Parts: sequence; C-alpha cells; structure tokens
Amino acid sequence: MDGLLLLNKPAGISSNRALQTVKRLLNAKKAGHTGSLDPAATGMLPLCFGEATKVCAYLLDADKVYRVTARLGVATDTADADGKPIATAEVPSLSAEDWDVILQGFVGESEQIPPMYSALKKDGKRLYELARKGETVEREPRPIRIHEIRLLELAGTRLVFRVHCSKGTYVRTLVEDIARRAGTVAHTTRLHRESVGPFQAADMLDIGAVESLAEGGLAGIEDRLLAPDAALQALPAVKLDKEAGQRFTDGQAIRWSERSAPGLTRVYAPADRFLGVGEVSGDGQLAPRRVFRGKQKNPVDI
Repeated sequence: MDGLLLLNKPAGISSNRALQTVKRLLNAKKAGHTGSLDPAATGMLPLCFGEATKVCAYLLDADKVYRVTARLGVATDTADADGKPIATAEVPSLSAEDWDVILQGFVGESEQIPPMYSALKKDGKRLYELARKGETVEREPRPIRIHEIRLLELAGTRLVFRVHCSKGTYVRTLVEDIARRAGTVAHTTRLHRESVGPFQAADMLDIGAVESLAEGGLAGIEDRLLAPDAALQALPAVKLDKEAGQRFTDGQAIRWSERSAPGLTRVYAPADRFLGVGEVSGDGQLAPRRVFRGKQKNPVDI
C-alpha cells in the first residue's frame, strides 16, 4: 500500500493516535503523518503509507488553510478552550468593518513568538512540558506569512475567520495577537484545518469512512489513496528516458542538459512513471534525493 490518505481528524485525539488508528484499520506496515494538529483541533491530516512516507516530508513546508473560532474577552493559559482562564477584558464595541481592518493588518510577512504550549524544544525539552510545570522560557520569534484572512462571523464575543498561512504559523497565537490589537484578550475555541498544500477538503475521509472502506477490502482503500507525487505538485517536473531513469533509481547522478533552475524536482520515466525526487545543481547535475520503488497509482499529470 503506497499512497496518501487525507484524514479528517476528529477532536479529542492526538495526530499520532489518529495515525495509529488508521494504520491498524488498514493493516499497514509503514505509515506516518505530516503537519500535526493539536488534540482539540479537527480537519485535514495527511497520512502517508508505504513508499509515500518518503515524500510526505515535503508537505511540512506547505501552506495551510484554517477556519478559526475565537472567544473574545477571555484568555487561557494554553490559548485554547482546554486551558484555564488567566485573564479577562472588556470586548470593544467594533463593527464587522472595524474587525476586518484589524484582520487585514496581519496579512503579509511578520514574526511570531511560539506559544509555551507547543511541541518545540528548548534544551532538549518540549515547551509544553515546561509550561505544565509553570515555567516560562524565552522563545525566538519565527518568520511567518499570512497570505489571506477573511472575517466570516461576528456575534457578541464570538469571532470566526478563515486564514491561509505559511508553515510554522501558530493560529492560537495569531488569535491572541488579533485580540491584543483590538484592545482585548481572546482564546481559540475551535480550529479546523480545511486544506494542506494542494489538497482540498472534498478529498478528506473521517475515521468512520475509513473503517467502512477497510471492511470492504484492500481495493476500496486503494481507490481512495492519492498518488505519492500528489504531495509534490509545487515542484517542477522532469522526464527521463529509460536509460537515464534506471541510473536515477540506482542512485546515480545524471548530467542534465535541459534548461532547468537549480533545486528540487519531481522525476518521471517514460509513461509518466514517478521515480522520485531529484535535485538539479548549478553545474547541471540531476542527483536523486528520494527514490520511489512502489507500485504506481495514477501519477500526477506532468
């Protein structure tokens, strides 16, 4: 079984527990996930099986889209609904237009300080482990980019918006920063990831649907798996002839005469058979970085 499955992760379980549940249902030997979601969060969690585990790492750099619900006027220690209230503040009487102006002020590149309740490490320890002990340590700001943000609903202390953001963006922190700019405090009450990179919500399956497909046999599951190169659509593609393709899969660098910018690329053999990920160097060499040896399933059109 080689491919990707887009799971609609339910609330209340970790990303790893969701992966292990699906792995057991599919009786898969090799599996991984990319782009972890907090236990309270729901939505798209790309799961990688078999040879696809080699390419799913590239989804870590993919943009994401979230639907976010915030509670204004109350801050919690974890910045979400699972935490304990630590501060309250009056919610200013602002119109939807006023809130939209505030939201648009976050579009573009900026730096964000990661929250203490995160999986980042400091001196070998997860920040959330330190936070649970009541410790706070200095965190370096990290560059992020907000591509688009749109107000969806404003009702009393309830604020709902959709945000398209870069990797490394902590939405819980974004909610706090938005509230601070409006002159109040807030926390995230619901976070739903609608898309990761090129993948869309319509392709997601919930755990119940996966269970039903698994009961029908392997064929039904394979029909819903995406080809491994579907994770790489942001990369340019090159096609090799049979001889060069064999050298590539044998781990050999190839002299690449065609004009191509240096960097990572999808590599295909004749008949659009996906071979893996290569890297073009400045001197015209195409070197293998990840070689795919699994069964082909509907390779992405190049």
